[in-house]
Amino acid sequence: MGLTSALGTALTGINAAETQIDVLGNNLANSQTVGFKSSEVIFSTQFLQTLSLGAAPTADNGGTDPRQTGLGVQVAGISPDFSQGTIQISSSPSDLAIQGDGLFIVQGASDETLYTRSGLFTLNSANELVTPTGNRLLGFGVNETFEVQATELVPLTIPLGSEAVAKATENVVIGGVLTPSGDIADTAEVIESVTLGDGIVPRPDGSGVDAIGAALADTSGITVAHNQGAGSLVENAVYQYRFTFVDSNGTESRPSDPVSITVPTGNAIDDNEITLNNLPTAGTEYSQLRIYRTDADGSDFFELDTVPTGGSYTDTGALPLGTPLDDSTLTGSYNYMITFYRSGEPETKPSTLIGPQNVVNGRVHLSNFPTPPTPPASGDFPAYDSIRIYRNTASDQNTFYLVDTVAVGDDYTDSVPDSIISDLSLSGRKVVDLEGPTAVSNTLLTNVTTRNGLDYISPFTVGTLTFAADKGGRDLIAKTFEVTAATTVQDLADFMEEAMGIQNQISTAANPIPGSLNKIPGESGTLLPGAYVQNGKLRFVSNNGVDNAVSINLTSFRMEDTTGGVTVPNLRFDSLQEAVGQSAVADFITYDTLGLPLRNRITAVLESRTDSETTYRWYGDSPDNIPTSGSSISIGTGLLTFDGDGNFIAATNSSVAIERNSIPSVSPMEYELDFSPSSGLAASEASLAAIRQDGSPPGTLTSYVIGEDGTIRGVFSNGVSQELGRVRLARFANPEGLTERGQNLYAQGINTGLPIEGGPGENGIGTIVAGARESSNTDIGNDLVELVLASTQYRSNARVITATQQLFDELLNLRR
Repeated sequence: MGLTSALGTALTGINAAETQIDVLGNNLANSQTVGFKSSEVIFSTQFLQTLSLGAAPTADNGGTDPRQTGLGVQVAGISPDFSQGTIQISSSPSDLAIQGDGLFIVQGASDETLYTRSGLFTLNSANELVTPTGNRLLGFGVNETFEVQATELVPLTIPLGSEAVAKATENVVIGGVLTPSGDIADTAEVIESVTLGDGIVPRPDGSGVDAIGAALADTSGITVAHNQGAGSLVENAVYQYRFTFVDSNGTESRPSDPVSITVPTGNAIDDNEITLNNLPTAGTEYSQLRIYRTDADGSDFFELDTVPTGGSYTDTGALPLGTPLDDSTLTGSYNYMITFYRSGEPETKPSTLIGPQNVVNGRVHLSNFPTPPTPPASGDFPAYDSIRIYRNTASDQNTFYLVDTVAVGDDYTDSVPDSIISDLSLSGRKVVDLEGPTAVSNTLLTNVTTRNGLDYISPFTVGTLTFAADKGGRDLIAKTFEVTAATTVQDLADFMEEAMGIQNQISTAANPIPGSLNKIPGESGTLLPGAYVQNGKLRFVSNNGVDNAVSINLTSFRMEDTTGGVTVPNLRFDSLQEAVGQSAVADFITYDTLGLPLRNRITAVLESRTDSETTYRWYGDSPDNIPTSGSSISIGTGLLTFDGDGNFIAATNSSVAIERNSIPSVSPMEYELDFSPSSGLAASEASLAAIRQDGSPPGTLTSYVIGEDGTIRGVFSNGVSQELGRVRLARFANPEGLTERGQNLYAQGINTGLPIEGGPGENGIGTIVAGARESSNTDIGNDLVELVLASTQYRSNARVITATQQLFDELLNLRR
């Protein structure tokens, strides 16, 4: 029994030594395996043979111990060593090492959850972090807005070069010096256009009007016959006659030279009559002849009668003498204009020039006046029934004065002296209104006209109007306006007001905007900011302050019609009042949720100052503001207050909203203005600037970093960083109970307990070191020593077998 048991005991020692050599060999083989955890073989005694249980001490004996013989060794366990390996720096940012307890969670075949200490991760073609054997690293992912989804573990992805991201601006910090010195901004820039006419009202066509020198009655053919006793003319008295032609209007041509007739002496009774034969005749422009005569031996001529031209006239002397003869004449070079007229209604625009007609001591006959058109059913203009005639003077060729008004269809002979028509103090005298009926707020824009000399142009047509003004000496971005057949002048004024960012009191009820002093000659009262249609002109009152002053140059408009034709409407805006007030401007870019750049301008003007504080008003503009309707670029206004030390106290209404309608960005795009870095200290002039803002344009993912807490942050080409995911780790109460699956992978074992999952640094889990690797924790020196001991154990047990064999041989030799 003894020798036989010795063989079995030695065999157990050989088997144990083989196991230890296998384990030590595996440790040494994996001494360069990243994250490898070495193992240790634990031995225990096997069965025992009890020869004696021993005896307890007695009075005569001190007792004996048990006598037992061991029957060998057994492998009680192979225990992995999960102690920390050495952390070594790596060149790959995706290499991860765990400092402390914990394991990476990876996805195995059939979505099995496995664990590893090896942090050798790379990106596959799907931009997923995977182990060298293709197991996906698990953690918390993010949604499309980069919000962590902490509900389930998913493969972590880092989409380098493909993911685009933008950040909407939420805060803009404004700094500068808003000095309390300088002019208070109490006066606004006021600009006004040329007069806009209403083109729907017809303009007379003067091209067919005849203006000729009035005919002079030819008296050379007149013969005289005397009749005694048939009248009351004085015998032997001299009577003088003069003749004028009379047109359909009753106006006369130039009077003829006097014709003197002496009544012959007959019966010494004043009972004579004179017959004038072969009276003067005229062309078709005159149908009657007016006869003037003096009294007996007189020199003043008075109207005698009006008769048909040609033929004869008998003067009996019985008729009373009437109106004195007007023998005034004109001398000069004259042009005429005509308008259509009706009492109580505005006149039309004047016609083109009629003439010139050069006259020397004569009169001008005007005929063939045009007939006014029939008014439309819409009543856009009245039924004109008269023609008004205007004429320049010999000394002023450019000013046209009202001469007279005639009925439609009549002719007119002009004899009114320059001194009369140009005397505006006389009742009824006036200068021609070259603009004609002016546009009002509801005048259709396509009917508007502007005057260039005596030419009237229609600057607007159905199509697209582009408008770009200046503000504070800085160009504003062009805005477009669709002109339709129903667009009115007020629509244009409203569009221009919005496009120039003029903020009125109605639009800012929360922060009432002050009006302006009125320094326009002939006007009084407060000017309120906004757009006005006034006396046929477009008037714009800016917001107060120099940097709010709007101006419109000759090329601010561009009109493109429906066929693609382009014109440049010129409304010729002039300044009626210059702006006054200390101010400063800051231009900067913000970004909406799509990363689209939005242009912004903040203008601050010195609104008031007292003994204790300074107040500025800020105005916000953005040409990229897209409201639901209209073209307003205004995005806000508020007040900034500074104390007596120049310290910023407060800002009102510091939130700015830029509307983004018709664009898929979030609308409105809102951000906060932070004026706290600004100061109210004295300076030669005010200044303002955007120090920083937190928005960014679109960018692509260019790199990433992984933090100790497992957060993966992507760095984009626009400088923005966003969270791309979070690495999750797990630990077990008994990590030695994990089941090895090869390839540095472990699976949960029966004796590990449930996994405790968490982020690095949580729940007793270690932290992550990115760009590093955890070396194998194999102790090569120790294992080599252990290997020598295991070899010695193996040889020793083999010698036991050899010795036992020899003893068996001796026993067998006893028979011999």
